[in-house]
Amino acid sequence: MLNLACILEDSARRYPTSPAFTFGETTLNYAQINGAANQIANGLISKGIKRGDKVAIDCLNLPYFPMIYFGILKAGATVVPLSVLLKKDEIAYHLADSQAKAFFCFVGTPDLPMGEMGYGGFQEVSTCEQFYMITAKPTDPSPIAGTETLGSLMAGQSPVFKKLASDPNDTAVIIYTSGTTGKPKGAMLSHSNIMLNTIISANLGEITHDDTQLIVLPLFHIFALTVLMNSGVYKGAHNVLLPRFDADDVFGLLQKHDVTIFAGVPTMYWGMVNFDSSKYDTDKISKNLRTCFSGGASLPVQVLKDFEAKFNVPIMEGYGMSEGSPVVTFNHKHEVRKPGSIGKPVWGVEVKLVDDNGDEVPVGEKGELLYRGHNVMKGYYNKPEATAKTIQNGWLHSGDVATKDEDGYYYIVDRTKDMIIRGGLNVYPREVEEVMMKHDGVSMVAVIGVPDDKFGENIKAFVIMKEGQSSTEDEMKAWTKERIADYKYPRQIEFVDSLPMSATGKILKKELRVK
Repeated sequence: MLNLACILEDSARRYPTSPAFTFGETTLNYAQINGAANQIANGLISKGIKRGDKVAIDCLNLPYFPMIYFGILKAGATVVPLSVLLKKDEIAYHLADSQAKAFFCFVGTPDLPMGEMGYGGFQEVSTCEQFYMITAKPTDPSPIAGTETLGSLMAGQSPVFKKLASDPNDTAVIIYTSGTTGKPKGAMLSHSNIMLNTIISANLGEITHDDTQLIVLPLFHIFALTVLMNSGVYKGAHNVLLPRFDADDVFGLLQKHDVTIFAGVPTMYWGMVNFDSSKYDTDKISKNLRTCFSGGASLPVQVLKDFEAKFNVPIMEGYGMSEGSPVVTFNHKHEVRKPGSIGKPVWGVEVKLVDDNGDEVPVGEKGELLYRGHNVMKGYYNKPEATAKTIQNGWLHSGDVATKDEDGYYYIVDRTKDMIIRGGLNVYPREVEEVMMKHDGVSMVAVIGVPDDKFGENIKAFVIMKEGQSSTEDEMKAWTKERIADYKYPRQIEFVDSLPMSATGKILKKELRVK
């Protein structure tokens, strides 16, 4: 038996009164988080949720997220985290594809109407039977008449619960990631997958009960979920939550809470380097902050050097994928650290680089990065063909091209897929193209990633309008933004008369990238 919720229960036993999660002026200890998770588990079971059922959650970085996450796990169900930026149609797709039986959705803000979008998507999916609005305060009513709330689910439920037995290979989490088809796929991660990656991540960061982590990476993302939240809970650390990155807020919390561990994507480090932090005690911040992690995209070496020069704190860079639970390789703290490298494989994981024939390439030469080990997902939910293509003979084909040096350090150099990584979030061109093609005046669209100093990559669309139709860049941006998550819409649009194509009619995006 192995249920990932044991990490919370263990810390609640060992450190019941220690701070677990802080948001704003509110701090909840481990006993309170565990008690709330127990109430949620009891509530779900009373509503008919059974072992193996899928339960989705769409929530900002708030203490409600770990409560619900561990409550779902305790009930023996599978957590399906959703991006807080998804729009109604995208939410409906994820609920239907995962076959979610229940859905917890935060009410949102005027600028981010998550509750409205979430309930709209829920109404389109007949197989999703239960909707719970997460209100700002548990006692607040739902702004949508007739909908239950998280508070009403928990009301009257016991804070004591004996978690259901789970097999280590049971699916704990389904994390959505896109592929070359453009439609997001659900990577099934078992209790064992995530548990081992959690332990490894905690060991890599040398996290202890005395540490305080600042979690600004979104908890729906596997990086924050495993490397920060799960690892912090496993060690009984104090986790400070921030819903969105703002350099001013980050510096304020680093100073206020004597934060010792910080993790971010490259754009966050870029933002911190370029922020005027003179009003803060950066000497104090640097003295307390002992470890920083970077992932989600390649960290520019110059940003790493500038950050470390400013704060005198090492950034440990690694490589991971949703399909890898996520950590695959990492720069180990007490070994040589090579800027620009993603480090070496973590414990229990093998990595190799192969050519198009599947043969390993010599040191220094490019090859596709393959890995196998305890971190490899079970497969894509209800997508056996995609699973068979991605996992072959136990090796997961990453689609990323890398090199290895003579010391065994790996370096990501290119991607075989067209995926764009904007600020650490994956954007798949075809998904954007399909949305834009729904515009009445659009004939053809090609979307590529272009270099961006702040986000690493940004999204550019080349658009061919139908004969007699016209639009402007601002109009097309606004139209697309209404129909797709904010981080996915193109920031640059170029109207063209034609697109370069091969003899078979395939658009040659390589040629577009050199325009």
